[in-house]
Amino acid sequence: MVPINSTHRNPQDTRLLDALAAANSSTRLEAALAVGTHPEPGFVDALVERCAIEPDFFVRDMLTWALTRLPPEITVPKLRAELRSERAPARSQALHTLSKIGDRDAWPAITRSLLHDADDEVARSAWRAAVVLVPDGDELGLAAELATQFGRGDREVRLSLSRALIALGEVVEPVLLKALASHDPTVRAHASATERLLHDPDAGFDLAVGAARRVVALGPDRAETTAC
Repeated sequence: MVPINSTHRNPQDTRLLDALAAANSSTRLEAALAVGTHPEPGFVDALVERCAIEPDFFVRDMLTWALTRLPPEITVPKLRAELRSERAPARSQALHTLSKIGDRDAWPAITRSLLHDADDEVARSAWRAAVVLVPDGDELGLAAELATQFGRGDREVRLSLSRALIALGEVVEPVLLKALASHDPTVRAHASATERLLHDPDAGFDLAVGAARRVVALGPDRAETTAC
């Protein structure tokens, strides 16, 4: 159990800390809800540490919510420190929580190494956090950095990258054009699918990828004929 930041803990605090580490996920969920409902700065270390190891998605989400209820000047430094953790889940959840807090003072902590993290979940969380925290005027530079990841991973990873780029808006168009000229057909297909989604958000990702692959394989004229 992570000790609360106080030399004097009342019995209720102790019960909540024990509940955050309980074997039953429903108990942990209720404890995180209780901490978030009545936020106390003394719980920040326990919440951050639990985020790093919590296996249940719904409990992690509640822990993040509880952290967003505390002042950013308390939570953000703790979360930034987690970004240097050797544990991938700790880095991923800290990034996710920073994106929910939305404090742009955390932007310098979204490093290139996190955007290129070898762990897909960490990288995806970094992409989402970067889009939320990027300062005004730095969007194009971020888009160029994200575009170096075109073709990475499975469907979910590629969809996450496309969504992050699309969230930056039309500023990404020059970056997409450059990727469309890549010698790598996988990069071209991913960039093309992203471009289609940028201009038609209702288009399904799988359909966009399929269309992009046809263009890459057949060329634009033959692909259009095949589609018809």
